[in-house]
Amino acid sequence: MDGVIKQRLAALRREMEKVGIDYYMIPTSDFHNSEYVDDHFKAREYFSGFTGSNGTLLVGKEWAGLWTDGRYFIQAEKELEGSGITLYRMQEEGVPEIPDFLCETMKEGQTLGFDGRTLSCTEGRKLEKKLEKTPKGDGDADRRIVMKFDADLTGRVWEGRPGLPGHPVTVLPEEVSGRSTADKLKEVREKIAEAGAEYLLLSKLDDLMWLLNIRGNDVECNPVALSYGFITPQEMYFFIQQSEVTAGFEAYASENRIILKPYEEIMEFLEQFDYASGEGTGKVLVDEGSISYALYKTLTGRTGHVAGENPTERLKAVKNETELARMEEVYRKDSAALIRFIYWLKQNVGKQEITEVSAAEYLDSLRRNIDGFLELSFPTISAYKENAAMMHYEAVEGSCKTLAPEGLYLVDSGGQYMGGTTDVTRTVVLGDITDEMKMHFTLTAVGMLQLTDAKFLHGCTGRNLDILARQPLWNIGIDYKCGTGHGIGYILNVHEGPQNIRWRFSDGMKEAVLEAGMVISNEPGVYREGSHGIRTENILVVRNGEKNGDGQFLYFDTLTYVPIDRDAIDLKYMQPADVGRLNRYHAAVYEKTSEYLNEEERKWLAEVTAPL
Repeated sequence: MDGVIKQRLAALRREMEKVGIDYYMIPTSDFHNSEYVDDHFKAREYFSGFTGSNGTLLVGKEWAGLWTDGRYFIQAEKELEGSGITLYRMQEEGVPEIPDFLCETMKEGQTLGFDGRTLSCTEGRKLEKKLEKTPKGDGDADRRIVMKFDADLTGRVWEGRPGLPGHPVTVLPEEVSGRSTADKLKEVREKIAEAGAEYLLLSKLDDLMWLLNIRGNDVECNPVALSYGFITPQEMYFFIQQSEVTAGFEAYASENRIILKPYEEIMEFLEQFDYASGEGTGKVLVDEGSISYALYKTLTGRTGHVAGENPTERLKAVKNETELARMEEVYRKDSAALIRFIYWLKQNVGKQEITEVSAAEYLDSLRRNIDGFLELSFPTISAYKENAAMMHYEAVEGSCKTLAPEGLYLVDSGGQYMGGTTDVTRTVVLGDITDEMKMHFTLTAVGMLQLTDAKFLHGCTGRNLDILARQPLWNIGIDYKCGTGHGIGYILNVHEGPQNIRWRFSDGMKEAVLEAGMVISNEPGVYREGSHGIRTENILVVRNGEKNGDGQFLYFDTLTYVPIDRDAIDLKYMQPADVGRLNRYHAAVYEKTSEYLNEEERKWLAEVTAPL
């Protein structure tokens, strides 16, 4: 594979030379800044061999580098070996961000090329600021480095590139969505006006699916359709591939004053639309973090804009009662599937051959038998021993580990159902483990349960709460290089914003006040390269608690009900309050899930959830 990567990079460099590009940048994203992308958009993987879900490849004439975050350091080091590509570990001391690197490396008059449709506006504007200089006195900015953002060189080099995905969309009935599209559009238009704009350009796929109460199948594990939206005070223009429009959706769109347009015509539409034809400001509300740089440059070349968040994002994040009720039911069934898997694994490891791949396949099959199952919410992470130290490890047939009755096994998995999106991680003891592993496991559980038990005032963000999960590990000098929690979609993306729980926010990250109805993960962990990985993840719902003269208090309800493996619990690392939290949680696990299990499974569950 290393030789293939070098050949592909050589072909890319030949194209760069033809068009006068000195450095070429390939981000991970599709045209919509999605976290997971269809095979058509996996250019960074094609040219680097790195398969993680986040990373940017930068290619010079004789050099190439890849930037990725802490979740993928171990994985990237392995996958880049022999390729000649230098790994840059983001947010590590001494590691420059790409704009700073380019600013220091590129010479006056050189050209940086990229496909502006696959780079977010935020990143594109950051590059602009770094790579241009303003001369003394009056006059326009004189660009130090030329930015060529319409350079899709990968399309010229990539042999056998998959075509754009296209699948018919499905309209959700209101008994599933809990709210009509007309009602959502009315509130969104009010938010547009409050922001001082007249129009809204939407490119974020899960926001569009939520707004129109539809779902698609264009991105693996994400039930979304490639599309754009442009909202005016009276209509909504919806850009989608014709192959995805069913007769039912066409009628539905007409009822809701949604004008259907071909997906590929979005740029032409923005160039030709008469922004002054309305009665308002003529300005377009733009979320610079969720539209592409190419869209931004096209739009701002024609009209004024208001920079702000998509109002759809926060409205989508606060789940309505219908959504929450359906999610609660789905999570009980999904939790029971994982309990059945853990029981099966403990009973059979060492007695039959079980690999990381076959274990994942068995768990996936249990989910597929749940009523309303659509697909996985992300590829199952099935990691044994040292492989679990890679946060987003992916087991591959032929090179994966065989499980044995010893050590720790981590499984992070979830499903998409007609009623919710699930995500859960458990670390399972398969046999003898070290005292250090028990310490790490116990303190991870203590942090997870401590955060679960939080009571906090409205106005708090995840930054205020992160320490509750992280402190037990910080106390022994251990950290995990990721956030503690992310938002969860409703029959949508497993990673959803703007809510999150983390102690540090880098540029471009959104920090949102936690609101009642938001759904968020709680997943501290320990990752020891060459030894083991531990993560315990539950999903929580923010709820309103007491309201008094001090303000509105909030708390968390739990959606996930799967036992925490007591074989790895060491009581000397727990206070009485910690033991009480674990016992209360385990009592709830049995209460919420036992009805979905057979007699043997229930008997085992009663044993592993008995009070400590």
